[in-house]
Amino acid sequence: MPNAQNRYEVTRADLPLHCPMDSMSLWNSHPRVYLPIEDTGKAKCPYCGADYVLKD
Repeated sequence: MPNAQNRYEVTRADLPLHCPMDSMSLWNSHPRVYLPIEDTGKAKCPYCGADYVLKD
């Protein structure tokens, strides 16, 4: 799945959270960045602006 969405729901199984995620196409993506989502349940990628929400 390409990382073209603006919002992703993730679970604790996806932690530690990083963007782009392993399931995303990486050929035209940005460097991997780890996002702190554990405390607030939300995170925003500084490169692509994708919003991540922790579901559980």
